[in-house]
Amino acid sequence: MAGEKWAYLLTALLLSLSSTTSSSDEGTVIEVEGGPNSVVWVVQLSDLHFSVFHPERAFDFRRYVGPALSMINPSLVLITGDLTDGKSKDLLTMKQEELEWMDYENAINDVVERSGLHKEIFYDLRGNHDNFGVPALGGAYDFYQKYSINARLGRNKKVQCVTLQISGWKNLFVGFDSTMDIGLRGPTNLFGHPTDQLLADIDKMLSRWDAEFSELPVTKIAFGHFPLSFSALTDTGKNLEDMFLKHSLSAYICGHLHTRFGKNLKRHHKSEKHYLLSGQYYQFNLHQGTPSTGYSGNCSGKRIPINEFWEWEMGDWRKSRSMRILAIDSGQVSYTDIDFRFGSKNIIILPTFPLDSRFMQKISSSHDFKCQMNRPSSFNNVRTLIFSKHEIVLVSAKIYDSRPGSLHLVLDSAMSKLEENRTRGDMYVVPWNWKAFEDPLPDRYWLQIEATDITGEICYSQLRPFSINGLTAKVSWTWKEFFVMGCQWASIYYPALWSVLALLFSLLLLPGASLICFKKHFTYKYLNPSFSGRTVFERLLDGSFWILIELSKMTLVWSGIFLYLLYLLFCPWFYGYAITESSNLTYMTYKGWVITNFSNRTKVVHGGVPDVMVIVLPHLYYVVLPSIVVIAAMAAERTAYRVHFLSLSGKKKDDNNKESKRKRHRHVSTWRSRRIRKFLLLVCLMILWKHWKHCRALVKAYKMNPFLHSPIYCLMVPALLIFTIYRTSAI
Repeated sequence: MAGEKWAYLLTALLLSLSSTTSSSDEGTVIEVEGGPNSVVWVVQLSDLHFSVFHPERAFDFRRYVGPALSMINPSLVLITGDLTDGKSKDLLTMKQEELEWMDYENAINDVVERSGLHKEIFYDLRGNHDNFGVPALGGAYDFYQKYSINARLGRNKKVQCVTLQISGWKNLFVGFDSTMDIGLRGPTNLFGHPTDQLLADIDKMLSRWDAEFSELPVTKIAFGHFPLSFSALTDTGKNLEDMFLKHSLSAYICGHLHTRFGKNLKRHHKSEKHYLLSGQYYQFNLHQGTPSTGYSGNCSGKRIPINEFWEWEMGDWRKSRSMRILAIDSGQVSYTDIDFRFGSKNIIILPTFPLDSRFMQKISSSHDFKCQMNRPSSFNNVRTLIFSKHEIVLVSAKIYDSRPGSLHLVLDSAMSKLEENRTRGDMYVVPWNWKAFEDPLPDRYWLQIEATDITGEICYSQLRPFSINGLTAKVSWTWKEFFVMGCQWASIYYPALWSVLALLFSLLLLPGASLICFKKHFTYKYLNPSFSGRTVFERLLDGSFWILIELSKMTLVWSGIFLYLLYLLFCPWFYGYAITESSNLTYMTYKGWVITNFSNRTKVVHGGVPDVMVIVLPHLYYVVLPSIVVIAAMAAERTAYRVHFLSLSGKKKDDNNKESKRKRHRHVSTWRSRRIRKFLLLVCLMILWKHWKHCRALVKAYKMNPFLHSPIYCLMVPALLIFTIYRTSAI
């Protein structure tokens, strides 16, 4: 044990000799020394969610991350938010728990010690879970300011900046905290809320080396917690995407979404003059518009940066036990993800060239291909970083051709390690005839690296397509990936809200107006014979309209629904403790929460927008809208049943005809069973169950009494459904 401790101290001493750090108001500059030249790499972790109810998360973090960092030896370790979980065992109450923060502090200290790295290279950002129920930054409930590495090292600003400088290359990393200034409890604390001041600070930091760009190349990376699809606009309508495009970032790396939504949580952003308005609301595929077919710029003079960047969301530690290594090799950014669910890793492979044409290639890559003749080429070698616990004895690069319809091996070459006087990690290279792999297809050729250590263990990198021409391969999202990465929810909220409200009022008002104007044309007796000879669509349209008109005839129920919609539009939905139990009782509308800023005691109107959409839209779409439809259907079913029953009971002809009696008996028994009504009752139960679960979650989340703090919101829908069931039970 003592020997192990001395080993950690010796490693830390060697690291201190291999880098020089300087700090200023504009950030920290780290002079990275030692080979391989022109290459730096960092580690990203995200969404740790340390919880008092799930101690295995912190246990695995201590067990795997420290030794892995010791083997990888990164220049930075970036933890992009949600350090703790902040949730009760039933996941319904969301607030800060100091024991979780103490566990986080102990785990981080243990990881730092076991890795042998300097604590100064660790940067941990705040996520929305770290902000649940925090009334004021720096206050009694803000445990991030007490236990995080950033706070303990005096990094109290919202924006952090660090530059890794090596062999003339500057690699600028800018991290920022865009959580709410007033931390609401969940579920209405889901979005990042950048301010105009935050964007100005980010702009300043990203511009730090712009004056030297013509002389020294700068690679810019931003890191934060929230994906851009879950980042709100500022008060003046500005957004992070435009800021990143302005500075032509290489990548924005983030967390928040977790792996359960998919593995392709990546998105390429570019600036287009003729970009459709729909781009403000959604992006259908991973690449905006069509994949790149090449850069048309010329090779003369200074290279003009292209307004583009990659957004890479990484998997979570919470369940996926994910860690990412990101490398910058002469300005080209690549990464690999590691999964610790099945144990530690003895060998980790990160190819740095050629790049993956699906997830890493940029439009400017085709410019590099066209213009590489005019400058020293980086195309001459296949390059890869190898991190290993034991000595590596053999590394080979394998390239496959997919043109025949299956992968066919066309190159298998042994790679040699670059020998440096002092090395931070092992870089392996192999010369190749790169011109032989020029092809108009961006995914024809595939690369895989194989590494064997001295124990005989063999490790393979993931197969990845590449395009030496700099073309990008098309990748389509699954519907879940599109839902969380492709939809701009901050922009979608109000259009979705007004659309459903317009639909709900139309369902009530238009049939009512038609009933007044065309009373005889929309009755069951009139429509039933007229169905014959009509198309299916016409019959469906007329039948739907008749169903809604039957709702209008139930004056009391119709009035109740109409008044309920007006209530949701103009009145508070419910009251509750939005921040802490000791704070004032406040209320929420579809516009947000009305809360008090604890820093200056001013009232903040409509806080938590668009976060409240997680309550507003599900209630309107999954409770109110189905309730109106099922109430109308029950009213129509009663009318149809009454008409059929009276028509059958009123027949006096052929009473002695046995066959006629049998048919009438079967018909009456069918209607007596009222199977449609039973189905509608089942739908009512489903709506009530959904509404009950929703109300129960809000009661637990905001410590409210449904009978005192939200009687209309919680009880109106069940009352309308129960009353409708009673009124339609008899003819």
